[in-house]
Amino acid sequence: MIKVAALVGSLRKDSYNMKLTNFMKERYKGRLDIHVVPIRDLAFYDQDVENETPPSVQRFKAEVADADAFLIVTPEFNHSIPGVLKNALDWLSRGEREMANKATFIAGATMGVLGTVRAQMQLRQILNSPGMGANVLPGNEILIGKIQDKMDTDGHLHDKQTVDFLDNVIEQFIPFAEAQKEEAYH
Repeated sequence: MIKVAALVGSLRKDSYNMKLTNFMKERYKGRLDIHVVPIRDLAFYDQDVENETPPSVQRFKAEVADADAFLIVTPEFNHSIPGVLKNALDWLSRGEREMANKATFIAGATMGVLGTVRAQMQLRQILNSPGMGANVLPGNEILIGKIQDKMDTDGHLHDKQTVDFLDNVIEQFIPFAEAQKEEAYH
């Protein structure tokens, strides 16, 4: 089974993106072991304290260190990713670079029509930077617009087309992640 560390860029209690992550965690259990890694309490990235890493960052990095792969689920704030997510990624780009050469896939949900397309474009740039070096699943974009019409209040996706699309992406991600995991052990 593939151990997936999930970073969710929304801190809101009733976040659609957290509900989407939990839906995926439940739907694909047995194939993917998705574990949400909290980012709310991370210290702000500061190069002055990088060598004396704050305890919140030590815990965070330890929690993602043994992940085989990553899932990043982000809302879109002002045509970009939320600052809290960028902060988490900045910490992961330093020191051990925990995401380097690991399979990663991206998802995002919004009440608008575009489904986090701008945020995901920027996120792909960040993940492709030399400091990150994540292997992002190519050719797949989970951009869920009008999420409020596709998900109930308990977080269950009821839109068949969206669920079928997610299933298709997961079918592509699993062999991609297994190949990356295999390559890492050789």
